[in-house]
Amino acid sequence: MSKKQKWFTLYEESAAASNLSIAGGAVKLAALLLMIAAIPCTLALLLAGYLQPTEGQILLDGRPLPRKGICPVQLIYQHPEKAINPRWRLRQVLEESGQLREDMLGAFGIERAWLDRFPRELSGGELQRFCVARALMSGADFLICDEISTMLDVITQAQIWDVVLAEAARRDMGLIAVTHNRHLADRICTRGLDLRSLGAGEDL
Repeated sequence: MSKKQKWFTLYEESAAASNLSIAGGAVKLAALLLMIAAIPCTLALLLAGYLQPTEGQILLDGRPLPRKGICPVQLIYQHPEKAINPRWRLRQVLEESGQLREDMLGAFGIERAWLDRFPRELSGGELQRFCVARALMSGADFLICDEISTMLDVITQAQIWDVVLAEAARRDMGLIAVTHNRHLADRICTRGLDLRSLGAGEDL
């Protein structure tokens, strides 16, 4: 992966992808769309460093992902309750990113009173705002968004994606969006590729 790469789309419907290189190029603001559940989730976990490939390696700008500290590739899950320590107050959840940005709280409509609450006291949509804000405040070079807006109402979906896309453009971030929603993909992506048409070892 390269930080110079930005938004494109990949469509995957049947076979697992192997021996692929996601390389930099002239494409501005990147996103990745995969159209089934198991393979995209596995690929997302690989790219974020949660799983190790059976062969080869995951590199960011030619270097392996760090094993300690804040990872420059941040994965945001579909279900926020699985990504937050239930024993932590939500202020601790955000502070895990290394900083607490007031502008980000306002952009996501996070009320200050929520910071002193536990995850069980908020709705799923409210928790997802915290997860996305945490990832953006981490200073990541890449975001991997795994169906992050599927469970949300249309207004909240639009609000979250507006903030994510604006922040990604401002910071020249890479964005990989795993989604089954082609309408969303058409909105956030500028290039489409079908994994089934790519040969082994081909650069994306």
